[in-house]
Amino acid sequence: MKSKIVSNQPQEILNYSDINPKDQNAIECINEIFHSPLNAAYCWDYTVVDDRIKKLYELGKELNWNVSSDLDWSENFPKNEFMINSEVFKAPEVELVGYEELSHQKKIEMDRHRVSWNLSQFLHGEQGALLVASQLVSCAPTFNAKMYAASQTFDEARHVEGFNRYLKEKIGFQYPATKGLKSLMDKILTDERWDLKFIGMQIIIEGLALAAFNNMKFILNDGLLKQLLHYVIRDEARHVTFGVNYLEDYLKSLSKSEIEERAEFAFEACLVMRGRLISGEVVARFLDYTPEEADKIAYESEQGQNFRTLLFTKIIPNLKRIGLLTDSVKEKYEQIGVLSYAELEDNFNVDWAEMSKPYETQEEIEKAISL
Repeated sequence: MKSKIVSNQPQEILNYSDINPKDQNAIECINEIFHSPLNAAYCWDYTVVDDRIKKLYELGKELNWNVSSDLDWSENFPKNEFMINSEVFKAPEVELVGYEELSHQKKIEMDRHRVSWNLSQFLHGEQGALLVASQLVSCAPTFNAKMYAASQTFDEARHVEGFNRYLKEKIGFQYPATKGLKSLMDKILTDERWDLKFIGMQIIIEGLALAAFNNMKFILNDGLLKQLLHYVIRDEARHVTFGVNYLEDYLKSLSKSEIEERAEFAFEACLVMRGRLISGEVVARFLDYTPEEADKIAYESEQGQNFRTLLFTKIIPNLKRIGLLTDSVKEKYEQIGVLSYAELEDNFNVDWAEMSKPYETQEEIEKAISL
């Protein structure tokens, strides 16, 4: 197996090849090297504290699902039908100059690119989560946290596997990560402070993931992809709960200046991530718009506005709960119009019965969505 070192991720669309994975000489790994000055920690007290983190760890062990056997990969969505349900989701491009002039086949192709772009961001984000979770095993200070981070690492590997397989077998190509997502992952992965990794990944990126996956699940026509997203959502709910519960206690031990530093980081991360899944790249590829014009259209579209609202209703209450909605950053959140979401006190109260139930079948998921 060959290895190619690059200074940044490839910027072009990647078309999945027909290389036989058993032919290792034909496979080239494309690696971007980063350096992380981790302050890792042994934990010599192996006492298993009977708390919520232990309960989440037990759920993680019980609720494993297998990408290969629990999803029916023989299902193939019709190539001449739209994957995105236009009755549920109105894509911004349908009202743009030139869209109606496209042939039916070009519209189908544009639909596939939109799905691929979103799933590609999910894939890259999940690889970032995989790397961060593996770091947390080393640097989390308590035994329970290390054990849970280990179980989350396997969850993230499963998510990477699932999104990669769907893109490869059902779409055929993937987009690179957005600059905003890549820069935030770089920041989180290369910072030496374990709690900042927690904040960036468990609260911001995983909170965004919950919002994005739920949004995507409801606008799709493909039952297989909806089932994949639903299973990932179940896992992500545990991850966010872990981050909130652990950070809520830990941050109380920090000094005021340390808390302010983390509150500022969380705000900057929110600014980066609110545009992560809103992009005009697909529009610019098919219609006569510059990437900048298409980005502005996507950002100001009903989809863009709705998604930003959904994102912040998930994240702001958690930031308040863990103590990072300080007086110094409240005004900044007010300026972008999201401070009012802090009043959603019970946004992430844990429903243990819901979180503990067995994974639903595709038919059960479809029925629940239609209600």
